[in-house]
Amino acid sequence: MFEDLQSVSLFGVFVALLILHFLYSSFYSQETQEPPGPRPVPLFGNLFQMDLRRLNQSLFDLSKKYGPVFQVYFGSQKVVVLSGYRTVKQALVNHANEFGDREITPAFFDLTKGFGVVFSNGDLWKEMRRFALTTLRDFGMGKKRSEDIIVEECQYVINEFEQLEGKPFDNTKFFNYAATNIVSVLMFGKRFDYKDQVFRAMVERDNELIRLLGTASISVYNCFPWLGPFLKDWRDYIKHVKASREDVKQIIADMKETLDPEVCRCFVDAFLIRKKQLEDSESENSHFNDDNLLYSVINLIEAGNDTTATTLKWSLLYMAKYPHVQDRVQEELSRVVGSRQVQSEDRKNLPYTDAVIHETQRFADLVPLALPHTTCQDVTLQGYFIKKGTTVFPLLTSVLYDENEWESPHSFNPSHFLDDEGKFIRRDAFMPFSAGRRACLGEGLARMELFLVFTSLLQRFCFTPPPGVSGDEVDLTPVVGLTLSPRPQKLCAVQRN
Repeated sequence: MFEDLQSVSLFGVFVALLILHFLYSSFYSQETQEPPGPRPVPLFGNLFQMDLRRLNQSLFDLSKKYGPVFQVYFGSQKVVVLSGYRTVKQALVNHANEFGDREITPAFFDLTKGFGVVFSNGDLWKEMRRFALTTLRDFGMGKKRSEDIIVEECQYVINEFEQLEGKPFDNTKFFNYAATNIVSVLMFGKRFDYKDQVFRAMVERDNELIRLLGTASISVYNCFPWLGPFLKDWRDYIKHVKASREDVKQIIADMKETLDPEVCRCFVDAFLIRKKQLEDSESENSHFNDDNLLYSVINLIEAGNDTTATTLKWSLLYMAKYPHVQDRVQEELSRVVGSRQVQSEDRKNLPYTDAVIHETQRFADLVPLALPHTTCQDVTLQGYFIKKGTTVFPLLTSVLYDENEWESPHSFNPSHFLDDEGKFIRRDAFMPFSAGRRACLGEGLARMELFLVFTSLLQRFCFTPPPGVSGDEVDLTPVVGLTLSPRPQKLCAVQRN
């Protein structure tokens, strides 16, 4: 009886402290002109006012009521949301330093323990990002060498479509295999066979991790980490994290056995050689360690696999749904390139094709919330005070669908990237790779990959719905994860004459 009363008393104190916290937060907000937002309730914050299954849309809707800078509470955690091109650019570009840290949620910490190149901060992050950019460029990222790697991988993708013989298909996992292989050549100095079961399991597990990170269950876990063991999605997530970690560890261990300091084959070799040099010189720089190597590789493979492959999947759906766009791309390719292999330098002579690829990235809204940031110092944005250590969501949906920046934001319209003479034009509000200090470091490789794979496929195939299905019936409703991916559905790849 006494223990029950004690538990009730402790719970009452806990609730009272939460109420005081929110009352203080409300008063403090008025004194310091913090951003507006819906009124939170103790313990749960604004969770009941948002659809965690489609969080980006919920936040987009709230921005229409509360403005381009507003705040919401995920449980007791305050999050400032930035909406619209002008606001996101002002924060991530004009105030790049203040908004330049990464928010490491409990789920992100489970993934990389604060190591690596994506989910880290401070000197560690600076050193790992600098090393990754320099090393990947040395191995040809965004240059002719990476173009050769992509063109070679294109042939394997083309072979997969040829084997379908025009029959309906709904499995496009080979896009994920291809995208992972392109990064693998840079990471490990080799590609994997699509039939390699260990490789397939690794790729598919990474895709599942991306999906799980965007589920409502993981959002709840990030608010209340103690709930993790009770959530099936979290248990599955941890299982995949551990398995993925062991796979990459084994690959790195095998590479250590064959390491030759005189012959640097790839990113892993470059890291190991640098690590040995620092050890030999008795340097105190501890960032070049096994944990940072492991998690940097995992970061780069997962990012390179999902985003590029998913964009390519969207591109096929759009071609099947909008055949007039596909016809015009193929006419331009035939006129400018003919039957030879498309090269990166052809892009400048293929303005409509380039516009279609850009519009695919805009309209697909692949990473709608970006990855969360956190402020590394107090900052004032558009008259609102944002305290150091505040979590920030740059809402990329609101940038790519900004009605003040795009003529028809809710339609697939390649003309967004064409002038009156049909020449390609860049748009400042095109931010699928985010912006500022935390912009995607693989942007150059991804852009080259999208261009070369898309054009190589459109040279050889027409993508259509299956017989008896019209383009109007192609479903563009996304499957929501950390990224938005298309629903599996039947398409046909018909070889062109």
